[in-house]
Amino acid sequence: MAMFFKGDKVEVCSKEEGFLGSYYQAKILSPLNNNTLYRVQYKNLVEEEDQTRPLVEIVSADEVRPVPPPVTFTKATQVFHYLDSVDAFDNDGWWVGKITGRQGSKYWVYFGTTRDEIAYPVSRLRHHLEWRDGHWITSNNTF
Repeated sequence: MAMFFKGDKVEVCSKEEGFLGSYYQAKILSPLNNNTLYRVQYKNLVEEEDQTRPLVEIVSADEVRPVPPPVTFTKATQVFHYLDSVDAFDNDGWWVGKITGRQGSKYWVYFGTTRDEIAYPVSRLRHHLEWRDGHWITSNNTF
């Protein structure tokens, strides 16, 4: 498990029902309890009571991962294939799904957790990466 410090930019993987398979950008405000918990401030989520204030939460260390490496968009990185695992940016976070088709410049993504299938432009998609043992892993490669 990675250790994070104040100011680090991270993604928080939600384990709440209805949000499974989603990642939200945040920054570490402070590590707590010997780095088993982190106080985070979300980039795109706001407080329910005051929607001008970013949401701040305490999350378990196993819900936090580094921000995936940036992707330089080229023709090769903008191509997705049938059943590729991808993240689609929607509802203020990245949601894990599978490519099920293409229509013009949009790709159809199926989300197993909600059983929704939605079309997205390439600009709102990225190849899904998992953070395992200090490395980024795709279904084919390690970064």
